[in-house]
Amino acid sequence: MIAIVDCGMGNLRSVHKAFEQVGHPATITQDPDAIRGAQAVVLPGQGAFRDCIAHLGQHELLEPVIEFIRSGRPYLGICLGLQLLLTESEEFGCHKGMNVIQGRVCRFPAGMSDHAGSPLKVPHMGWNQASFVRRPPIFEGIPDGAFFYFAHSYVVEPINEDVVATTTEYGMSFVSGIWHEQLFGVQFHPEKSQRHGLRLLKNFGELGR
Repeated sequence: MIAIVDCGMGNLRSVHKAFEQVGHPATITQDPDAIRGAQAVVLPGQGAFRDCIAHLGQHELLEPVIEFIRSGRPYLGICLGLQLLLTESEEFGCHKGMNVIQGRVCRFPAGMSDHAGSPLKVPHMGWNQASFVRRPPIFEGIPDGAFFYFAHSYVVEPINEDVVATTTEYGMSFVSGIWHEQLFGVQFHPEKSQRHGLRLLKNFGELGR
């Protein structure tokens, strides 16, 4: 069973339905034991970093998630669920993350523009491409440069570039996917990304079988 961690925010139902659609049973949970005993764990999230990390701590979910990741079983962080993996975030001050991946979460720089010089809005919302630095197994059958749906104002900056799987261009090149062994994180929302997003979730679900 895939455990979808209820962190108090994010499109939990959309993620759950997407896994069901591709044939992988999943459950939304705040039960630490369910997380520890899962075959795979997904942490989706939208909203503020500090609020999500506080919610996980208050519901005694933070340590079970970290323990699960250290066990080597498949983990997928979606959007905020990716950002929480890092050491700290500068969103609304400095807030500590899980420190599974060393690095920082930083806001897009002010005054970004596209190649034509037109100003770009933050948050970055809409469809954009993910280009491979390395091809993780969850991207099996997905072409380089495939489009996914993004909705975020902050980006991850890992210290170790070896964990970078995909990058995306939006006024700058930013990390849109990470991969280390069975640990995966994506800045975009696969549950909102139609066929490529569903394929990614299907591939992830097969890792936990």
